[in-house]
Amino acid sequence: MTENSTVDVLISGAGAAGLTLAIELARWGVSFRLIEKLNDPFRGSRGKGIQPRSQEVFEDLGILDRIVALGGAYPRQREYRDDGSVSESDAVMGGAPTPAEPYHLPLMVPQFLTEGVMRERLLELGHRPEFASELIGFEQDEAGVTARLKGTSGEETIRVRWLVGADGGRSFVRHALDIGFPGKTLGVRAIVADVVLKGLDRDVWHRFGDGDMQRQIAICPLAGTDLFQIQGPIPLEGELDLSAAGLTTLVKERTGRDDIEVQSVSWASAFHMNARLADRYRLGRVFLVGDAAHTHPPTGGQGLNTSVQDAYNLGWKLAAATAGAPDALLDSYEEERRPVAAAVLGLATNLLDAMKRGDMRRGRDVHQLDIGYPSSSFALEKPERSAGLLAGDRAPDAPLRGVAGQPTRLFELFRGPHWTLLGYEAEQAAVPPRPSLHIHRIGRCGDLIDDGGHFHDAYGVTSGDWVLVRPDGYVGAIIASGEVSTLEAYLAKVGLAA
Repeated sequence: MTENSTVDVLISGAGAAGLTLAIELARWGVSFRLIEKLNDPFRGSRGKGIQPRSQEVFEDLGILDRIVALGGAYPRQREYRDDGSVSESDAVMGGAPTPAEPYHLPLMVPQFLTEGVMRERLLELGHRPEFASELIGFEQDEAGVTARLKGTSGEETIRVRWLVGADGGRSFVRHALDIGFPGKTLGVRAIVADVVLKGLDRDVWHRFGDGDMQRQIAICPLAGTDLFQIQGPIPLEGELDLSAAGLTTLVKERTGRDDIEVQSVSWASAFHMNARLADRYRLGRVFLVGDAAHTHPPTGGQGLNTSVQDAYNLGWKLAAATAGAPDALLDSYEEERRPVAAAVLGLATNLLDAMKRGDMRRGRDVHQLDIGYPSSSFALEKPERSAGLLAGDRAPDAPLRGVAGQPTRLFELFRGPHWTLLGYEAEQAAVPPRPSLHIHRIGRCGDLIDDGGHFHDAYGVTSGDWVLVRPDGYVGAIIASGEVSTLEAYLAKVGLAA
């Protein structure tokens, strides 16, 4: 057994949550190792919906255009009825993009393609996952965590400052910490399978037996591939043949058609739907993210998105902690993200009930644009605001123009590992410059011009106001001109003291 020197963070699990956290830590220059006990990357499509808020996250991480290029929009759904008639409708509903919300529709991207782009981005930043490397034990003390790993070359012991369990619903990290995972099994067992088949066209999401949990089956063309995804409820007990022949038989039984043939199976899984939430997200120097902290039914496409946003919330806080930020900032991870998962569990469970009735339409409630942290201990308003944009809310986008003449967007100013301080028609900087803080002034005497008034309208600011935007794109503070002295105390609280 070998013992290696200290790194800042060990991430156990290289799925979407672990990869997001690794990319974020790499951008901040935090040392880490990303391990995955599987020998190879996950090759299924389980999480195929990328919600608008996650698209904003991926824009910040520098991968959105690549992901859009690989995937596509959700197709219309075609419902086949027993009497031979069919009807078509939109599976997802959303309006046109707005200056404040540039992404308004979910993307369909199979999970294995999304994670492939994330690994590519991580490699650009100088890192890669360590496959066939398993966490087999750990102990923590006040100064750090001693972790034991088992890989292809044997066992090793490493010392880290923090450990993050991104290791799925059966999380070894959560079990080792003896953190409760209460919730319920939802009484639905289902299959999901990625297959090559013939007999159906690829321009619609084919649905048979909607509203009948004994006969329901959906066959969706997977954007960016030549595969279809088969989904449907199955009996709670018993073995199921997930081979090409077995799935062909199942499809024939559910659809009444013998012209649909599954030719090969790329990946398939039978699973019980659960809704569970960990009792806590942090214990000492160990954290849980993603499915290790919460498991959802797949209805509404919330699981992968919630997991990505867990890691996006935690990443900059770990980076700040390595630079000496107070421990309370790390406590805010659970404070902010656990209530979100609780709400998403309720939403996904309600959507499952709707699916049982045959209602598969999805609207703004699944887009995750309205998620925020207004009750966070790191949300500051001086004076307190009663309407409009609040501290803790998602920071809207807005088109602007640089005084040199070129167009830009707020999201372009936010992109990257830093805080952003925006002054509206402010006479001078509210605080002195410092590392990891970008300061811009909008309006007269500033470096940016709000020609269309979009910033003013979205943020509800008056002359002299300052808006502090966190690295994860949420509003940390909104400060009136007469209260700017409170900014220094806030910045010190998040590790940005002058």
